[in-house]
Amino acid sequence: MEGVSREVRLLSRPRGAPSEQLFEVVETTIPEPAEGEVLVRNAYFSVDPYMRPRMNDVRSYVAPFGLGEALPGGAVGRVEVSRNERYAAGDWVLHSLGWREWALSDGKGMRTIDSAAAPVSTALGVLGMPGFTAYHGLFEIGRPEAGETVFVSGAAGAVGSAAAQMAAIAGCRVVGSAGSAAKVEWLRELGLDAAFDYHERPVREALSVEAPEGIDVYFDNVGGDHLEAAIGALHEHGRVVACGSVSRYNDVEPAPGPRNMFMVVTKRLRIQGYIISDHYDRYPEFLERAGVWLREGRLRYRETIVAGIENAPSAFCGLLRGENIGKMLVQVGPAE
Repeated sequence: MEGVSREVRLLSRPRGAPSEQLFEVVETTIPEPAEGEVLVRNAYFSVDPYMRPRMNDVRSYVAPFGLGEALPGGAVGRVEVSRNERYAAGDWVLHSLGWREWALSDGKGMRTIDSAAAPVSTALGVLGMPGFTAYHGLFEIGRPEAGETVFVSGAAGAVGSAAAQMAAIAGCRVVGSAGSAAKVEWLRELGLDAAFDYHERPVREALSVEAPEGIDVYFDNVGGDHLEAAIGALHEHGRVVACGSVSRYNDVEPAPGPRNMFMVVTKRLRIQGYIISDHYDRYPEFLERAGVWLREGRLRYRETIVAGIENAPSAFCGLLRGENIGKMLVQVGPAE
């Protein structure tokens, strides 16, 4: 197929908060699929907080992003040309080839999605990796019981909003933190029992008011002062779901840990981290249950959609500044 595709590449590694100048948008030729390959025209690709640590050249659970290469990540699109018997032209698919308008795939790691069941964008959000991250972390690590109190930080984001609603579905009292009045208002619309803006008052003070009797589970997306406050508020045998630490991602030097870590011993707390890619054997279970909750209106979502691949760098920087409500997506093609 003749024509031009564009992709976003990482030019250099950030020190501190990333800027748009770290990226470049490059024109390439739309590739021609060989035998066994498919050509996908992307509709949306995802920008996610986990991408920030991968921009650093450090050892971790996965290799850092390569300089001068198109950024990988979740994307959904329609198959335009297929030379792979598992996919047909017109199929909607989810893949991890990321920040580009057109993607060439051998089909490995790609799956079809049911565009009739829900908008295709949800495969990158509430019915995709963020929703599954919330589901596994909450139910497998947090293990909330009806009547318990669950505190979710960053509760207006893609993962946090799903975790908070799932905790409510489990019969828990749910408290959420967010970074603006508009986000707090949305959390109240979702039916959380309490929500607060952490810019308005310290987290420790807010928790003493919104959860005066303490908490049983803390779903941590933020780290820093949120984690310290949660450790102080947790009951004995409380659980911390260590999902992310976005408040620390731009630190140039490592920040001191919570000053009250001794309480982990005295309260017999359990803190457990996880990487969701280790657990995709349970994805079908999640998709079935979350699909029911979505259809019943018990699991709601919002999306912040930025149009145009040229605006992907600003969308990513905006995500780290907390400018999104719900899932942050970049739209680069037709969604129907």
